[in-house]
Amino acid sequence: MDPCTLGDLLDVIGGPSLRLHTAPAGLAAPVTEALLYDAHAPMPHTPGALLLAVGVRAAAAGPLVRAAAEAGMTGLVVRGADGPVGEAEAHGVALLSVDEDAAWHHVHLLLSSAIGARPAPSAGGLGDLFALADAVAAATGGATAVEDPRQRILAYSTVPGQPVDEDRRQGILGLQVPVSAANTEQYRVLFAASGPVRLPPLHEGDLPRLAVAVRAGGETLGSVWLVDDGKLAPDAEQTLTQGASTAALLLLRARAAQELARHQNSDLLRRLLDGTADPSTTFERLGLEGAVRVAAFVLDAASLPDAEQTALRLLDVVRLQCEARYGRHACVLVDGVVYAVLPAPRRRTDEHSHKRLAEDIVARAGQALRVPVRAALGEVVAGAAEVVGSREDAELVLRVLGPELPVATVDEVRPRVTLLRLTEVLGERRELSAGAWRRVLAYDEAHGTDYARTLVSWFDAGCDMAGAAKQLAVHPNTCRYRLKQAQQHVGIDLDDPDERLVLWLQLRTLAGLRGSATA
Repeated sequence: MDPCTLGDLLDVIGGPSLRLHTAPAGLAAPVTEALLYDAHAPMPHTPGALLLAVGVRAAAAGPLVRAAAEAGMTGLVVRGADGPVGEAEAHGVALLSVDEDAAWHHVHLLLSSAIGARPAPSAGGLGDLFALADAVAAATGGATAVEDPRQRILAYSTVPGQPVDEDRRQGILGLQVPVSAANTEQYRVLFAASGPVRLPPLHEGDLPRLAVAVRAGGETLGSVWLVDDGKLAPDAEQTLTQGASTAALLLLRARAAQELARHQNSDLLRRLLDGTADPSTTFERLGLEGAVRVAAFVLDAASLPDAEQTALRLLDVVRLQCEARYGRHACVLVDGVVYAVLPAPRRRTDEHSHKRLAEDIVARAGQALRVPVRAALGEVVAGAAEVVGSREDAELVLRVLGPELPVATVDEVRPRVTLLRLTEVLGERRELSAGAWRRVLAYDEAHGTDYARTLVSWFDAGCDMAGAAKQLAVHPNTCRYRLKQAQQHVGIDLDDPDERLVLWLQLRTLAGLRGSATA
């Protein structure tokens, strides 16, 4: 497919939502992406982009016109009608406007959806669906759309001059059919029928539809819809049926291509995470760049009858949410854990965006799967070579999470994961696991004393006798006597800060004791 042009964009969302004031280079000028202007960042050189004049009044946008022209951009979008038309014409830059009260993030979403809606022919066969939609529209005389079973718009026709209504316009803007009870009933009728069906308009001022289900081997793959303005070709139903048959082949081919690409990406990501792949080349092939963070998601259930299937559904939820946020995305399921590589936020104001995304996924997945889910976020690392470390961080965080803390970053639980790793390291080395802590525990067991817990309470209280006594619910003199007896009978020197530190660490990690909370 050809790239999106300014004319294509106006066909999709022109009118009240987006107004064109001038287009010196013509409507065939390519539009590659929509960019939000940032006064605190250098202007990127992005040929074909539309620059959204965030924070700049329309009447004062002249300098932005010049900057956009120097960056090779196609146009500038201002808020309000009083824009610098003369300067835009002088610099060959298109000038568009949106309503004064329009939210920039909403405008950016609409433009990005419309610009990105026409994939290239290599995009798993979906580019051919656009060609099919155009062919059906030209043959029948009705604007055409191809949808998947979830009512997501996969392709739509762009034949000039064909009547459209607000339902079609809104659907294309979000690439999703608006949800309503009436829509649900129409889809029920459509998928129950064996051939094309005629459906009435859902709202006043809208047009009827002619639609047919797309099927292959008894499986419903989607549907094809025509806007019926009463002037469809006499053989429109036959053409639509033939179009559905072709759509089935294209959808099956696209599915196969997508599954192959997903399998290849999953294998690449798995090897990147375990350190067996070349970091730089793998990063590039996965479409990743710059600083990243590894997020890990896991089902919070001791046992499930269909654990493997539920984990795959968790993978789908994570992938869907990450793709909605970041576009093409790297996710993989390994040994029951779903890993995702998240690009680092570009602004300091977005530094908590990863945690918000993880919390949203945990909430959505828990509701959809009816199983609690936990999420861990490793450290943000500079690039591909350090991804393994971020994954290890995330795995450690998973081990310290619980019902009271289902989502956390490694920085939020740094003391816990540090003690966890210390426990493992101390336990693995004979010389690190030996020492006075064993003698303390042995003496307590042999004589019925409580020296170990007294010591830990004293350490936890910052070596404050009153604080330790309060934790133990005893008199300070009792606590003082126990410590004196422990030094005498076990042979420890509590005046030595190094011995205190080592003894505290060993009792906390290897013995698992913690003040008054542990008996």
